[in-house]
Amino acid sequence: MASKSNPINNENPQNTDASLITNISSPIFISSESLHSLLTHHSLIQHFHSSLPIVSSTINTPIRQNYPVSPSSSLLLMPSWSSSPSLPYIGVKLVTYFPQNSTLNLPGVHANYVLFSSTTGQPLASMDGTVLTLYRTACVSGLASKILARNDSKVLVMIGAGALAPHLIKAHLAANPSLQKVIIWNRTIRKATDLAENLQRSNDCNGVCFESNESLEEIIELGDIVSCATNAEVPLVKGERLKAGAHLDLVGSFTHTMKECDDEAIRRGRVYVDNEAALVEAGELVGAFERGVIRKEDVGGNLVELIKAEKVGRRNSEEITVFKSVGSAVVDILAAQLVYETYVKNKC
Repeated sequence: MASKSNPINNENPQNTDASLITNISSPIFISSESLHSLLTHHSLIQHFHSSLPIVSSTINTPIRQNYPVSPSSSLLLMPSWSSSPSLPYIGVKLVTYFPQNSTLNLPGVHANYVLFSSTTGQPLASMDGTVLTLYRTACVSGLASKILARNDSKVLVMIGAGALAPHLIKAHLAANPSLQKVIIWNRTIRKATDLAENLQRSNDCNGVCFESNESLEEIIELGDIVSCATNAEVPLVKGERLKAGAHLDLVGSFTHTMKECDDEAIRRGRVYVDNEAALVEAGELVGAFERGVIRKEDVGGNLVELIKAEKVGRRNSEEITVFKSVGSAVVDILAAQLVYETYVKNKC
């Protein structure tokens, strides 16, 4: 069978041990190096799969606040908190955006995630928000492909070779063990080649072949799963090139002017989203709605609805599925929960 059933763990996660909170005398700092040792893409995908259906409705996520600190720089605050006993936390992601940092050979975006107890209000942990975001973004895509991609998928095409690309590749591989080959494309082909060589040398992906390719149109036709993480404003994925049964994963766009695929990809595919914000933020979808390519009511559902089997996922092996994500504070706090609780349990 090439289409997928949608099993879900119906057991509620156990309530968080109160000692994980009350025994903390001072906040923990979790560095990016420590975070890599605490998280795997497989463990975070499983955490999202089991937790999202149960706690997502208990999480409050106010609209993010964006403060200009100079004509070109910004400070963003993204708070969330939960009323669920299994998620007794308040979380805030703090992000600075300084695009001029490129002249200093520094990243333009820096982030930190701060976790508090929602029971006592005490600060519990501070962790690298940039790395946390890379993991949670990739694992949302991995979970979606676990549900929507064919279970005999062999070839993953990765479009883009930036910081998110290796995480997306590892998340899709963790979620789809049938994958045997990964083909990477980037505008600067050297970056794609370097990433392919680094992953091939890695011990994390044994048995998988990695390669780079300069011909985007050629490799799109090969992809059982096509994952995109770019800042493109001109569509890279042409819908006519997608093979029957392909799964298209769109991660990069978050404004109306950005779009990684054309209208034909949206028209040919059955579209799903990570959350409702994608319907008003993602350039591929907003443009398609405006041009009458599809209607909002044509969207097949969101990630939580798919996990809970409230909405139908892949219907047959020939159907093209499209998943568009824009991110949310809900998955931020769930990812931070897993990091913090794993850290504390390892120290006990």
